[in-house]
Amino acid sequence: MRLGFLLLLLDSTLAGCTVSNHKHIDALASSSGFERRLVKGSMFEHVVWLNQPSRPGDTLHIYLEGDGSPWIRQFWVASDPTPENPLMLGLMQMDSVQSVYLGRPCYFGLASRPACETRYWTGARYSETVVDSMQRALNRVIDKTHTSELVFMGHSGGGTLAMLLAERFPQTRAVVTLAGNLDIDRWAELHGYVPLQQSLNPATRKPLSADIYQLHLAGAADRVIPPAIIEPVVAKQPGSRLEIISNYNHNCCWKAIWPDILQTVASKTRIPSAPRP
Repeated sequence: MRLGFLLLLLDSTLAGCTVSNHKHIDALASSSGFERRLVKGSMFEHVVWLNQPSRPGDTLHIYLEGDGSPWIRQFWVASDPTPENPLMLGLMQMDSVQSVYLGRPCYFGLASRPACETRYWTGARYSETVVDSMQRALNRVIDKTHTSELVFMGHSGGGTLAMLLAERFPQTRAVVTLAGNLDIDRWAELHGYVPLQQSLNPATRKPLSADIYQLHLAGAADRVIPPAIIEPVVAKQPGSRLEIISNYNHNCCWKAIWPDILQTVASKTRIPSAPRP
């Protein structure tokens, strides 16, 4: 009986934390002047935030967050996978190009929706069902923003999705990943995790077109997704570049170099871009 009470208490505490997570992100995005929308995908709806400058151009930057918190201490499936610290949202604050922070199915307060089975943020987090829904939602955003060139940017598992989505859009001009999980099988093997058998793996997909500029960044001190996981995948991608940054780990310190990354992408794709002052 005491064990049951403790588990109930833990569940209530964790539920409170996840509610706070998406409310915190809503507040952060709102304070940045981003417009929140709920966009229909296929079987899911997606929370998105739009960063629309006063003079929007033909280019859209798509920001894709990491996996957040799909598991609690590797033993319990989280009731809501919303990230506590949205790195990519912070990077979008620095971007002067029209941008969208594209939420995954069931994230940001939507986990209780009927279609949201927990597999969509655990073993099937990069499944065809998830990627297809994100593709459809993004198509609706593109129609609203009237953009014709796309740049996908993702951190960690968001890097996985950046690669999987980029191949589906002929408008893709560039892909940027930060500590991207580009080989989910090797990543699972490294950490002794159950393989994500219901998910798509960028490492086994056909390489992206050589016309797409690819910049993949890895932290030399990253123990979550070490450069050794990323290197073989990048080596097979035409038009790709890998940078391993000394002293950087999985989460630190991407904001420090983001203005330079935006300038690099602009120069390589001939997209007018500048960090916000």
